[in-house]
Amino acid sequence: MYAFNSCSRALPRPKKHIAQDTETGLRRTLFLPLIALYGLGNILGAGIYVLIGAVASTAGNFAPYSFILAAMVAGVTAFSFAELASRFSVSGGGALFIHKGFHKPQLTRLVGLMIIMTDVVSAATITRGFVGYVRVFAPVPKTVAIVGMLALLCGPACWGINESVVTAALITFVEVMGLLLIVWVAFRISPDAAAINLGTLNPEATSLDAAVDENRFSLAALVSGAFLAFYAYIGFEDMVNVAEEVKNPRRNMPLAIVIAISLATALYVLVTWSALRVVPAAVLGSSDAPLAMVYEVATGESSYLIAGISLFAVINGALIQIIMGSRICYGLTREGLLPAWLGLFNGKIRTPINATILITGCILLAAVWLPIETLARLTTALLLLVFTLVNLALIRIKREPKPEHELFEVAAWVPVLGLVTSAGFLMGETWNLLSG
Repeated sequence: MYAFNSCSRALPRPKKHIAQDTETGLRRTLFLPLIALYGLGNILGAGIYVLIGAVASTAGNFAPYSFILAAMVAGVTAFSFAELASRFSVSGGGALFIHKGFHKPQLTRLVGLMIIMTDVVSAATITRGFVGYVRVFAPVPKTVAIVGMLALLCGPACWGINESVVTAALITFVEVMGLLLIVWVAFRISPDAAAINLGTLNPEATSLDAAVDENRFSLAALVSGAFLAFYAYIGFEDMVNVAEEVKNPRRNMPLAIVIAISLATALYVLVTWSALRVVPAAVLGSSDAPLAMVYEVATGESSYLIAGISLFAVINGALIQIIMGSRICYGLTREGLLPAWLGLFNGKIRTPINATILITGCILLAAVWLPIETLARLTTALLLLVFTLVNLALIRIKREPKPEHELFEVAAWVPVLGLVTSAGFLMGETWNLLSG
C-alpha cells in the first residue's frame, strides 16, 4: 500500500499510537455500491434540499443551467480526484494529493486546515438548512435545533465507519426517493393549477414574482448561480478521505466518484426544472424549506412527508461531513502535521474519536453564527482554491514515473482544464462581487 510518508522523509515520525497500516489502523470494509451511495448522499445532502431556493433566486428560470455549469466545473476536477485516489489510496484526501505533488509540509498543513474548515463550514450550511425543515413541524428555536441535531450525529460518527456509511447509504436511498417524488408531483399538476394553489397558500407570492424578471438572461446571474450551485456538488472530493477503508480502492474509488457525481447532476437538473414549473424562482428563493413548498403547492396537501425526507437528507449530509473532517485530521496527524492527540483512535471500533468531537464542536459554532448563503459561498471559495492546487499537483505528478500497480488514469489535458475552470470560476465570482 502507498503510505503517505513515503514522500515525506523530512517530516517527524508518527507517534506510537497513530496507526500507519491497514493491520493496526483503519479497517477496509467498504465496497463499490456502498461507497457510491455514500458519496451520492454527501453530494445530495449538501445541496439540492438546502440551496435550490438560493440558486433559483439568483439565476431565475436559468437555475437548471447554473447546475449544469457547476457540474462541468466539478466534473473535470472529479476525474482528477479519481486518478489521484487510484494512485494514493490512504486517508488524507486533497491535502495528501497536494503533498505528493509539491512535497512541501507547510503547504500540506495549510491545505489540510483549509479542507477541514471547508468540511466544518459545509456541515454548518447543511445544519442551518435543517432548521428550516424542522420548523415545518414545530417552531423550534434555531440554537436548540442545531445543538440537538449535532449531539445526535456525533454518536454514530464515533461508532464506526461501516455503521456510519451503512446508515448514510440507507438515508441516501430515502433522499433519492424524495427527489423523485418531487419530480412526479410537479409534473402531475398544470402550471395554471399550481399558480392557483400558490396564491391560496402564499398570498404574497404574486408580488414577489412580479418583483423580478425571471426569464431575462444574465450571464453574471447565471455564473453567480453556478457558483452557489457548485456547493451542491461538494462531496465527491470528500469520498477519497475514506479510501483507506475501501476494499480494492484503486478500482472502486474512481468508479464511485464518477457514479456519484453523474447521478447527482441528473437529479439536480430534473428537480430544479420540476420545481420551477410549479413555483416561481423568486418565491422559491424566499422559502426556508423550498422543496417542502414545491410539494405543498403541487399537491395541495401538507408538506410533512417531504419535509421529513428533507430532514433525513440534511442530517445525512452533516453526518458525512463530520466523518470526513475527522479522517482528514487523522491523516494529517499521522504525518506529524497536526497535534498527535487528534490522531488517536478507539482500539476496538477504530475511529478517531477526539477529531470527531472537535469537528462537531466547530460545526456547532459556525452554524449558530453565520447565515446559510454566506456559509455556502465561503465553502465554495475555499474548495475552488483547493481544487486549483489539486489539479496543479496532478499535472506535476503525471511527469513522474507511473506506479507499478493498476491505475485509473485520465488524459494529460484533464487536470489542465480542471485548473483553468476552477481558478477561472473563482476569479469570475470575485469579479462579480467586486463589480457589485
